[in-house]
Amino acid sequence: MTEDEFDAFYAAAFPRLTGQLYAFTGDLGEAQDVVQEAFVRAWDRRHKLLADEAPEAWLRTVAMRLAVSRWRRARRWLELVRHTPPPESTPGPGPDRTALVSALRLLPEAQRMAVVLHHLCDLTVEQVASETGAPVGTVKARLSRGRAALARHLAVDEAEEPAWRERGRVG
Repeated sequence: MTEDEFDAFYAAAFPRLTGQLYAFTGDLGEAQDVVQEAFVRAWDRRHKLLADEAPEAWLRTVAMRLAVSRWRRARRWLELVRHTPPPESTPGPGPDRTALVSALRLLPEAQRMAVVLHHLCDLTVEQVASETGAPVGTVKARLSRGRAALARHLAVDEAEEPAWRERGRVG
């Protein structure tokens, strides 16, 4: 089957096959999807699909199998969801983590990246340099400045914390 013959075959057969698969699946979008997928598979075999070998029957079979396969996957997924208990609520981040994230947001991007990669992702200074494209000396400077800035930002929060705890204890 040439490309022009395939195009003509597609134009004639697609609406018919979509209607048949719509009757089978009950979902027009699903029917269009599986028929389109069947045509994609047929495109690779277009030289073997001769008019006398009933290419429409082959396409219908492929589309039906695709629809059944999708239905089975959806059914298995639904069974899995039904048998899986709902996730327990996860507690939010603690005050220390919240303070650290807030302090990290105040750093310039280059310093923040260096601090996160080195201290939170456990990369060496050389690995941070490789990943960011910065020289090793620059990464060391960013880490030093970033840690100093974090210490200042977190010290302010810690200075405020005792007063907060004092208010919390009074009662």
